[in-house]
Amino acid sequence: MDVAEEVVVDPLRRSSGIAGTEMLKGPDGERLVYSGTDRGVVAGRPANIGERTPSGIAGTEFLIDENGNRVLVYMGTVNPVVAGTPAPVSEEGEEDSGVSNGNNPAGTGTFVASDGAEFTDRNAFNLYQQRIDELAGVRSAAQASRKSAFDILRDEFKRYGLESLITDSEALARSGVDPEEFSIGLRNTQAYKQRFSANTARINAGLSALSPAEYVALEDQYQRLMRTYGLPASFYQKTGTGSQPELDKLISVDVAPTELEERIQLAVEKVNNASPEVIQSLEEFYPGVNKANLVAYVLDPQKALPLIQRQVRAAEIGAGARQAGLGTTVGRAEELARYGVTAERAREGFQTVAETLPRGGQLASFYKEAPLTQSEVESEVFGTTGAVEAKKRRERLVGREVASFAGSSGAAQGALARERAGSF
Repeated sequence: MDVAEEVVVDPLRRSSGIAGTEMLKGPDGERLVYSGTDRGVVAGRPANIGERTPSGIAGTEFLIDENGNRVLVYMGTVNPVVAGTPAPVSEEGEEDSGVSNGNNPAGTGTFVASDGAEFTDRNAFNLYQQRIDELAGVRSAAQASRKSAFDILRDEFKRYGLESLITDSEALARSGVDPEEFSIGLRNTQAYKQRFSANTARINAGLSALSPAEYVALEDQYQRLMRTYGLPASFYQKTGTGSQPELDKLISVDVAPTELEERIQLAVEKVNNASPEVIQSLEEFYPGVNKANLVAYVLDPQKALPLIQRQVRAAEIGAGARQAGLGTTVGRAEELARYGVTAERAREGFQTVAETLPRGGQLASFYKEAPLTQSEVESEVFGTTGAVEAKKRRERLVGREVASFAGSSGAAQGALARERAGSF
C-alpha cells in the first residue's frame, strides 16, 4: 500500500477539501497537513499555513502552500469552523459544496455555480460561488437601503402633495440607478411633466425651470393670496395629477406673488364690487368681458397688468359719463385714463360737462358758429389736447352774449346777460 492509501484509511485523518492536504487529528486537536500526494510532499508534514493573505470575504483568507498554490480557507474566527479548513464537512465526513446553491452532478466531477457556471476544480468553484453569494448579499443590503430611503421619499411626496410621482419613483428606486440618474429619470416621467407642466412653457420662453420645492412654494403663495381675498376655489383646484391649471398659467409666465396680489385687489375691489355702470362700460368697451368672467379676465397672466389697469380705469371713466347722462367711446375713455383721470374726477368732470354743454350749444347756434361739441368741453374740463382752444371759444361766446345784451338793453340787460352766461 502506498502513502496515499495509508492516509485514506487512517481514522485519524479526514479530507480537508484542499488539493494535496488533509486534516490530521492529534492530542492538540486537528491541523491541516500535506497528504504527500502532490509533488513528493511528505505525508503528515504541517502545511505552510503562515503564508496567508486577505481574501476580502468575511471569515476567510488565502493559504499559500509549498507548491505555490493559493487556496481559500476559513480563518477559524467563526465557530465551530477549524482554522485552515476550506469548506464545511458533513457529520459523515463527506465533503460539502460549501454553498447552498452549488451542485455537483453524481459521477461528473463537475461543480455548477448558482449562475450556471461549471468548474472541475473544487477550490475555484468555492471561491467563485462565495463571490456570487457575497455580491448577492451586497445587492440585498442595497435593495433594503433603497427601500428604506424610498419610504422616506414617499412620506415627503405625500407631505408636499406629490402622490402622483410615487409609482414612478418607486420603480426607479428599485431599478438601482444612482442618485443623478434617479433625478434625470424622474424628470422624464409623464407624471412629473404633468405635475410641473409650467416648466416646459418657462423653458420655451427662455426662463429657467423651477425645482419641485420652488414650484410648490410658489403654488402655496398664490393659493394663500387667493384665499385671503376670497376668490373661488376653482382658481386653485387640483387635477388628478396634483397640478393646478390656473396656477400653472401664472407660473409659466413668471408672475410674481406681488403682481398677483395687485391683480386680485384690482379684480375684487375695483371690478367685482364695482357699480353697474362700470360693469356695463366694461362689457361695452371690451366685448367678451362680462359679470361672470370679470375676475378671471383680470387674473389672466397673458394680459399685461398695466393694460388691465388702464382698461378698468377706462370703464370707471365711462361709468362717470353714464352717471352724468352722457356717453363716451372706449378710445376717449382710454385717452382720459392716460391723462390720469380717476373715477372720482370723471364723475365730477362729466357732471360739469353735462351742465355746460347745452348753454354753449345754444350760444354757438345763435351766433351762427360751428356747433360746440362734448369733446371740446371735455378738453377744457379735463385739461386734455385742445383745452386752450376750447377755453378761448367758450370765453368768446360768453363775451358776445354779454356784449349783445349790454348794447341793446342797457345796464339791467347787461347784468341779466352776465347771469345767463354764468352757467356757461
